[in-house]
Amino acid sequence: MQGPGPEPREAGGEGLGPGAARGPARLCGYLQKLSGKGPLRGYRSRWFVFDARRCYLYYFKSPQDALPLGHLDIADACFSYQGPDEAAGTEPPAHFQVHSAGSVTVLKAPNHQLMTYWLQELQQKRWEYCNSLDMVKWDSRTSPVPGDFSKGLVAKGNIESIHLHPNASAEKARNVLAVETVPGELVGEQAACQPAPGHPGPINFSLKQWGAELRNSMSSFRPGRGHNDSRRSVFYTSEEWELLDPNPKDLEEPATAQEGSKRQSPEGGKGATGSGFPFDLGRIPYKGKRPLKDMIGSYKNRQSGGDLSTEGTSGRGGASMPALEMQLQAQSQQEELEQLRKDLASQKDSLQGYKTQNKFLNKEILELSALRRNAERRERDLVAKYSSLEAKLCQIESKYLILLQEMKTPVCSEEQGPAQDVIAQLLEDALQVESPEQPEQAFVKPHPVSEYDIYGFRTVPEDDEEEKLVAKVRALDLKTLHLTENQEVSTGVKWENFFASTVNREMACSPELKGLIRAGVPHEHRSKVWKWCVDLHTRKFRGSMEPAYFQTLLQKALEKQNPASKQIELDLLRTLPSNKHYARPTSEGIQKLRSVLLAFSWRNPDIGYCQGLNRLAAVALLYLEQEDAFWCLVTIVEVFMPRDYYTKTLLGSQVDQRVFRDLMSEKLPRLHAHLDQYKVDYTLITFNWFLVVFVDSVVSDILFKIWDSFLYEGPKVIFRFALALFKYKEEEILKLQDSMSIFKYLRYFTRTVLDARKLISISFGDLNPFPLRQIRNRRAYHLEKVRLELTELEAIREDFLRERDSSPDKGELVSDEEEDT
Repeated sequence: MQGPGPEPREAGGEGLGPGAARGPARLCGYLQKLSGKGPLRGYRSRWFVFDARRCYLYYFKSPQDALPLGHLDIADACFSYQGPDEAAGTEPPAHFQVHSAGSVTVLKAPNHQLMTYWLQELQQKRWEYCNSLDMVKWDSRTSPVPGDFSKGLVAKGNIESIHLHPNASAEKARNVLAVETVPGELVGEQAACQPAPGHPGPINFSLKQWGAELRNSMSSFRPGRGHNDSRRSVFYTSEEWELLDPNPKDLEEPATAQEGSKRQSPEGGKGATGSGFPFDLGRIPYKGKRPLKDMIGSYKNRQSGGDLSTEGTSGRGGASMPALEMQLQAQSQQEELEQLRKDLASQKDSLQGYKTQNKFLNKEILELSALRRNAERRERDLVAKYSSLEAKLCQIESKYLILLQEMKTPVCSEEQGPAQDVIAQLLEDALQVESPEQPEQAFVKPHPVSEYDIYGFRTVPEDDEEEKLVAKVRALDLKTLHLTENQEVSTGVKWENFFASTVNREMACSPELKGLIRAGVPHEHRSKVWKWCVDLHTRKFRGSMEPAYFQTLLQKALEKQNPASKQIELDLLRTLPSNKHYARPTSEGIQKLRSVLLAFSWRNPDIGYCQGLNRLAAVALLYLEQEDAFWCLVTIVEVFMPRDYYTKTLLGSQVDQRVFRDLMSEKLPRLHAHLDQYKVDYTLITFNWFLVVFVDSVVSDILFKIWDSFLYEGPKVIFRFALALFKYKEEEILKLQDSMSIFKYLRYFTRTVLDARKLISISFGDLNPFPLRQIRNRRAYHLEKVRLELTELEAIREDFLRERDSSPDKGELVSDEEEDT
């Protein structure tokens, strides 16, 4: 799922105080979101994912969704929540408000503790993101932060981090005001496997739920349902009084009376006759609770009516009426005392809740004040920067006016005039990467172009001044495209959401996964996805192999004579000379590449080694470990490509070029006719595209996006992207009107294709339909034709040799070298 700056802090509370526990690596989980209007307004369960790159909190209908329903801008947000409800006397509410973009979003957590965790994490994320705006923004293309699954050469020794230096006093105050909370299992990737809180199934709202909510709402209008009314519905039997839905407090109170028929005590005392009430407070078992006021009232009524006999009130088995009143009075006082204790405990809880709320709001005020001061300072810096840039722009415009004047009326002279000095200075300024500047002008310093990209490829040539200028322009164009891509939903969020939905199950082929891979796999997830693709395609091979199969092959290739060893050694340093991982004989990439190629040559003695295999293995090693890169090479040669693709005859490669010509005439008829008119054989250019899957033919960003789809879908992807490259530049090629300029343009035009999104859209959108069956049929057709042509050529060759051997003048034939001597 998963940018600039240092490696992101785990979303667990680092910086939340001395006792805060570290939680899951990602801040995601279910929350209830208040939405809807009118009678349908209510809480809907949504899956929330925080994107640290843009400081957005995206929300989805479920973890499996790729596109979010919306987002909240946390960088521009403030948070609040209500304190404990004393009138309700229940657990404090777990809903909170996010004020962002001029609107208020109400969210509800499963419990108060989890709400506090979410609030503090969002505060922390906002604090980190806003503070990072004061630092130098490093391009994610030049300083990656590999994820947990990054393997291969690009994951090692390639991290350039920036250490933030926030205000120490503000950090200390924030830590003091932080509340220690732990997320539990309801936050993080594990939460994606649990049902949404309050909703056992995938349906978030139903008529049944609506009916239940409506009944609950209507119940508040019934008599006796107010906050201050604690009455209960009571019915009576001939045996006892029963309380429906009793309060747990009532069950703790002792029994005081029992209604029933006339009884005698075990001691021999006689009870009251008729409808009188015999009392034996120590012996009658409790079977319900009779309200004290009713008992006292009944007692007074019966006393005034003379229903109680002297025997019933003063006998050994009974109790005197004053004693009963004292007993009831003591019981009433005990109940009041117990109620006061409960009220005191409730007030203590409320007090604790208010303290927690006060700490949170104080922290919120502190952070917002600090962030506002920082924003004001940035605004002042930007105003100063704008003024300085405006002045610098005026200077540049004046220089370019001189340049344009010089171009309008050129003077052919070898003397160095003022105009030549201006032109030389402009070129020097354009090529200057890190020119020394005054401290007061440091904020107008342009973004430097890194010497190497995240894959290890050199971005700026060492010597050629013209190439340096072209590299600078290309870097700026890529930066512009990268900033444009940030305006849309982050691809990393979609991938992280996908991995969250597969946390407890294996990845499997699906339309959703195909769509994600076609859009490009993020750098931090590429190792995991490539390894899964390789395992998917080589499962039938590896199932019958011993665990140490690769090591066994390598050991045999090193110990025994290998015909391919010499050629492999010659090509190692020529594989990717512009990549720092393969630049020197002692580079780690060179050692691993040698092992992979030797083991493969021992596995495939009929192929051994062919030029092109070294580049395929080298690209695989950038994201895969040694053994996985070996199986990646096996996948390409033995699974994807037809037989004889990498043999000495390159038969399969020749066939694919003929298939590609057919597809060009069908998909791009205008361009095909134009190239055919000027007799331009473009297969001389495209042959290498197919043989090494575009290595050294396109910019590195596009190269690895092509490989993402290639390792998942197979060789059909090569045809798609080859056609898309021509369609991308079709109009420019059609403007060229001679064969030399066309051929020269075709040799380098792919390096000028920078917009990966546009190229992917052409490949998988504009070129449809693109059935694999059609490619297979055309391969079979052209394979027969090529074999027939090769048979005819072999027959012509044999006839020539036979005729030459039988010629009487064969001894007089001399070579051109002999004639020269």
